[in-house]
Amino acid sequence: MTAGLWHSYYDDAQITDPLGLDVDHMVPLAEAGDSGASQWTADRREAYANDLGAERCLVAVTAKTNRSKADQDSAEWLPPLADARCTYAADWVATKLRWQLSADQTEQAALRELAEGCGNTTVEYEAVP
Repeated sequence: MTAGLWHSYYDDAQITDPLGLDVDHMVPLAEAGDSGASQWTADRREAYANDLGAERCLVAVTAKTNRSKADQDSAEWLPPLADARCTYAADWVATKLRWQLSADQTEQAALRELAEGCGNTTVEYEAVP
């Protein structure tokens, strides 16, 4: 990428310089490992890390925001833009379901609390066998 316009939905930023972008793993690699991926084969872990089959698994966002997220789960970090949080929660859950990853009790409680304010947000996903 050398030129273009990208929208970082986590913080509603418009980016014209690709150096200002990071590709965020919706569910960070370390969190995926803690949620069951550590038991996967190397090929499956690689497929997860490079999943282009679902647009919500890898998201272009501002580097600053992605680095603030680091490897935190949805109980520990949410996008700074409040209006992005329902989309983020749906994307998080869809990614976990797509890859059959678990969620601990703290994560589940945080997602339930967040979902209460999300109205009719639908979680759609296609499971990876």
